[in-house]
Amino acid sequence: MNVKHLHHMANQIARNLAAGGEDAAIAATAQHIIDFWDPRMKAAILSADHSALEPIARAAVEQLASAANQNSINPV
Repeated sequence: MNVKHLHHMANQIARNLAAGGEDAAIAATAQHIIDFWDPRMKAAILSADHSALEPIARAAVEQLASAANQNSINPV
């Protein structure tokens, strides 16, 4: 899985949702990843370094990583 491409995709999603305000964009970006990304894509971005992500995308991915760690059954 090409993590650089996943970072690009997450950043694009976050940019498209940013007009709704930061908190709403973070929640919507996280929900988009949950709803539309393949489990392998989710696992790859959650386990990768998040420094290449823009702030909204980074917050969304970190939110998902935190939820996955709390559930520790399956990444979202």
